[in-house]
Amino acid sequence: MKKKDIKILLVDDEPDILEIVGYNLTSEGYQVFTAKNGVEGVAMAKKKEPHLIILDVMMPEMDGMEACEKIRKIKGLENTIITFLTARGEDYSQVAGLDAGADDYINKPIRPKVLVSKVKALLRRLKEDDGTQDDITKVGNIVINREEYKIINQGKELILPRKEFELLALLTSKPNKVFKRETILDRVWGSEVVVGGRTIDVHIRKLREKIGEEHFKTVKGVGYKFVL
Repeated sequence: MKKKDIKILLVDDEPDILEIVGYNLTSEGYQVFTAKNGVEGVAMAKKKEPHLIILDVMMPEMDGMEACEKIRKIKGLENTIITFLTARGEDYSQVAGLDAGADDYINKPIRPKVLVSKVKALLRRLKEDDGTQDDITKVGNIVINREEYKIINQGKELILPRKEFELLALLTSKPNKVFKRETILDRVWGSEVVVGGRTIDVHIRKLREKIGEEHFKTVKGVGYKFVL
């Protein structure tokens, strides 16, 4: 996918952030749209269907957490990459962000050039449309369509955020195999982005809630495995 075809939505209540970050991303060749609060951000996301959304957390009218949750419920935006841009770097805030459906977390202040580099790393996660046939696998009662990012669990379609989908796809690729935490981080999140130690735990908890507690086993001190 060419840069000119990639759409980025920047949502922040600080005019300087919108101007500076927006300018740097536009200079890179991306299509950039802006919104100054969560309400506008949700509406703009629905209208423009961006590939990447950069959300501030602390905003008037609707904060970033609530906006993220609402965006994830919009049909067609289930797999949009969402990252928070915020001055709040506490662990609890990062976990809350992941719970809300975010893929990543970038702390303020950040130099524009560094932010652009992080954006490029995030966009490398975009699945290229190469015209190949659907990659569909069935594990027990679960059907995984990697091409369309769809999950069918016991006959019902289930919508998962991108990272939850990729984690499930990895674990189900080899049922009963124990995947080390380091391997999961590398295969699902990639080495280009540093994530917190609780990232995997949060995503596993969400999968247990949606797929079933009995399918995800913790191997203490090692990692996780999927069992039928």
